[in-house]
Amino acid sequence: MIRRTVLVVLAAVAAFAAPSIAARAQTSRPAVQSLRLYVFDNGRISGLDPKLFNFTREELKEVDFVNTSYLIVHPKGTLMFDAGAVIDSHFKADGAPVTEGIMSASKPLGPQLASAGYRPADITFFAMSHYHSDHTANANDFAGATWIVQKAERDLMFSDSPQGIIQPATYAALKGSKTIVLDNEDRDVFGDGTAVLMATPGHTPGHQVLFVRLAKRGPVVLAGDLYHYPEERTTGRVPTFEFNAEQSRASRQKVEALVKRTGAQLWIEHDLATHAPLPKAPAFVE
Repeated sequence: MIRRTVLVVLAAVAAFAAPSIAARAQTSRPAVQSLRLYVFDNGRISGLDPKLFNFTREELKEVDFVNTSYLIVHPKGTLMFDAGAVIDSHFKADGAPVTEGIMSASKPLGPQLASAGYRPADITFFAMSHYHSDHTANANDFAGATWIVQKAERDLMFSDSPQGIIQPATYAALKGSKTIVLDNEDRDVFGDGTAVLMATPGHTPGHQVLFVRLAKRGPVVLAGDLYHYPEERTTGRVPTFEFNAEQSRASRQKVEALVKRTGAQLWIEHDLATHAPLPKAPAFVE
C-alpha cells in the first residue's frame, strides 16, 4: 500500500513538473516583435583559382571566400537560409577546426543556432540559395521544416545524374520534407513583405536570393552566389561554370533594379569584407 502511494505521488510530481520544464524551454527562446537576422560563420574556402571566375589574381582585392548561412526570425516563424559547407558530424569532440579540401571551418552550425535559442526542429521554413555543396552541408538537419525550393532546382537535385559541385547525401532527407515548390516564382515567406525569396536562375537552374526588410538596418539582399566577388558587379563578368550565363545576367539585372528601387544593401554570401563587420550569433541584426 505504501509502495503504491509513493508511486502515485511521484507520478503527480512528474505531471506537475513536465509543463514547468516545457515552459522554461519556451521562455529561453527570444520572443520577437520585429524581424531579426542571425549570421552564422561556416568557415572559409581557400586556394581558389580566379580564372574560374574570369579574373586574374591582380584584379581581385580578396580571392578567398567566407562561408555563411542565416536565420531569419519573424513573429510568425523562422526561416533558415543555406546550411554551411562542413557537416557538423565531421567535427571532433575536441572542437578542433575541420579542413576538407579547399573548405575549412572552426565552428559547427548547430551550436551557433543553439546560441540564438533555436534547434533545427524549431525551424519553420528552410530554403537554400542553391544546391552547391558549400551551401548544403547540414541541409538534412532541417528536413522537418517546410522546404521552399524552385522546381528546376529540385528536379536537378533529385535527378538520376545530378551534376555540378554537389553532394546529394547532404540534402537527401529533404526529398520527404513538406515542400513548397516554386516555378521560377518569388515567395513572400511570412506574407508581409519582410522576407521574400526571389527566383534568380543562372548560377544553377533554380538559384534564389532572399530579400529581407529589417526595421533598423533597412532592406538587405542575401545574394547567395548571384555574385561571388564584388568585382563582378562592376565588370559584369560571370564565372566560367554558370549553368546558364545569360540567365545569370538577367537575374543580376532583376536584383540590381530591386537594390536601386529599395536602397537595399547587397550581401554577397562569400564576400569576406561584407561579413567581417557583421555581428555573429548569438548577436543579431535588426
